[in-house]
Amino acid sequence: MPKYLLIQRSTPRTTQQKPQQPSPAQMQEMYAAFNAWKEKFKDNIVDMGGKLKAGGKVVSESGATDGPFVESKEVVGGYMLVSAKSIEQAIGVAKECPGVISPGSSVEIREIQEMPGS
Repeated sequence: MPKYLLIQRSTPRTTQQKPQQPSPAQMQEMYAAFNAWKEKFKDNIVDMGGKLKAGGKVVSESGATDGPFVESKEVVGGYMLVSAKSIEQAIGVAKECPGVISPGSSVEIREIQEMPGS
């Protein structure tokens, strides 16, 4: 079955935008929704991936530099690997994931090409 890389992107927050902390009850609801989603798609989720830390390096032939760059219009915040029969099915997995798609965010889905002989 084909595998897909789901890349979570969001627009960078300005210094004036402070994230609201959810209440304990809201956190409990979010965890319950997330666990229900994971159970529903357990046959599709290959690697839950994770949230990426800030910073990193960009490597080119001239060496390694700090990145990602501040002039970017989007921030890659996390990733996940899923297996699905089609890109439409991978889209369905992404669309139902609580918290993956929120205001200012999007998910890029890319099919992973299998290497010959794999």
